[in-house]
Amino acid sequence: MSGCPFSKPAFPMPRQCPFLPPQEYQEFQQHAGPTKVQMWDGKDAWLFTRYDDVRAVLGDNRFSGDPHVTGFPSLSPARNAVLDLEPAFIRMDPPEHGRFRRMLTKEFMIKRVSAMRPRIDSIFNRLLDELLAKGPPANLVEDLFLPLTSEVIAGLLDVPGKDHGFFQEQSRLKVLLDVDPSIPKAASDRILTYLDDLITERAKVADGREDLLSRLIVEQVRPGHLTHRELVIMAELLLMAGHETTANQMALGVYSFLTNPDQLELLRNDPSLLRNAVEEMLRFHTIVHYNAFRVALEDVEVAGQLIRKGDGVVALISGANHDASAFENPQKFDITRKADHHVAFSYGIHQCLGQPLARVELQAVFATLFQRIPTLRFAVPLEQVKGKGDHFVQGLETLPVTW
Repeated sequence: MSGCPFSKPAFPMPRQCPFLPPQEYQEFQQHAGPTKVQMWDGKDAWLFTRYDDVRAVLGDNRFSGDPHVTGFPSLSPARNAVLDLEPAFIRMDPPEHGRFRRMLTKEFMIKRVSAMRPRIDSIFNRLLDELLAKGPPANLVEDLFLPLTSEVIAGLLDVPGKDHGFFQEQSRLKVLLDVDPSIPKAASDRILTYLDDLITERAKVADGREDLLSRLIVEQVRPGHLTHRELVIMAELLLMAGHETTANQMALGVYSFLTNPDQLELLRNDPSLLRNAVEEMLRFHTIVHYNAFRVALEDVEVAGQLIRKGDGVVALISGANHDASAFENPQKFDITRKADHHVAFSYGIHQCLGQPLARVELQAVFATLFQRIPTLRFAVPLEQVKGKGDHFVQGLETLPVTW
């Protein structure tokens, strides 16, 4: 048994460094089992930070990821406003979760995604050409990474290029935590309305088209396996997950290399480290760090602690990825370490479906960026490079660079 009955830290905890998990996570990992914390609404939840414990929770279907189950922990009023909308399948439990996920599994298999690499390389090099032609300084978030990831996922769905900026802005608004709840809700409503219209028109011409939306219309909607509305919600999930998160990971990867020049030199001297470097970026930053909220569907014992039915649980994947029992010297960015057992994409049935695409995009960027711009460096003092703070998705507000 663990957890002090007289002291309940407030969750989430502020970050002392905007690019690392709060120091409290390391303190919690010094004792076995979870820590009881208090959420913003005064309700308690069990906080798991150890690698083995986080995997145990996320791999156990006795813990539900459905935010509508009584006892599910609440992160903020703004987050509630989004979760109260019609649920995407990633928020469903078996068997419904599996039914929807299987419709997309083949689309994100490694072989299919790897075949996209030439197109991703082409887009990235074109954007780099434009960046270099414009000249320094540049904001890599706005000028390079968001355009890249937006164009890749929009191309997969065949969303018109003129609308990429719209999705970038609405996606940014939807993941804000410390704002009036009407802001993320309105952003989600705008995206859903747009996609509803787009899919209605796409359904009229879907036959013979190769984009993902058309395939889902023909293979799933028309036979009655998927409703029009369910496809709209699925498309929103794909757009959101397909660009906002990966663009933030790219920005933080650049930050890590520029602040750890020894690691950048290692990669330059040995390009075979690229895949390992990408896994270390994913581990080190764990940008979707508040995603693994659960509620116990029955009494469950984890790490010696009895979790009662209806108890809220937070399985902190960012804590797990910085657990010294799983990763030696976890606060160090080290591209030579074996990091591919990280849980940055979560774990269990809800682990990220699009992780092969994210990896291919990251590999494309870091195989090329520092080769084509070898003198890349910050354009402002380091303290002026600001993290996003307590957002649902971690990242950088801007990444000002020069060369």
